[in-house]
Amino acid sequence: MQKTSPILNLPNILTMIRVLAIPVLVLVFYLPFKWSDMCAAALFLAAGVTDWLDGYLARRLNQTSPLGAFLDPVADKLIVGVALVMLVQIHATAWLAVPAMVIVSREIAVSALREWMAELGQRGRVAVSQLGKIKTVTQMTAITLLLAQKPGFDAFGDIVMTSWLWLSYGLLYLATALTLWSMGSYLRAAAPELLKSGD
Repeated sequence: MQKTSPILNLPNILTMIRVLAIPVLVLVFYLPFKWSDMCAAALFLAAGVTDWLDGYLARRLNQTSPLGAFLDPVADKLIVGVALVMLVQIHATAWLAVPAMVIVSREIAVSALREWMAELGQRGRVAVSQLGKIKTVTQMTAITLLLAQKPGFDAFGDIVMTSWLWLSYGLLYLATALTLWSMGSYLRAAAPELLKSGD
């Protein structure tokens, strides 16, 4: 009996669905209906759940593959980046733009660091840590809450801060702090290679 192609295994299919869900998330977020916020938040949360699920299934079913190893982190960064861009546009405030810039910049920097360390055969030194996983959960929770309710504005064009928004912003700033902390730990792990003399 012919073996199933690694490209078509269940973990990879879930990851591909996560990528395909990105344009659906954008469409739903901008629909002019009251339920669009909660629906967009539900889609983003489902993407976060599949992120955990496809990794779990890949290990449990022994269906890890080069495609999955490449596509899984790319899917995560794409959906988080797209969600943050939408949120910055809707909130239009430095209080959200600054942590969004930090989070996106960190992802670019860490991805480049991992690629460089992989070329040296040292990728294991900058593998995803427990701190990185906590950062991801906090970040996904904050973005889900922010997607779930678009902000209201007062007569001066300032955002009306509700308890929901205070909680959402607080979690986003916590995620930003964890983002910087985890990046620092990866840089420390890579420091012996980064600081080598070129001689």
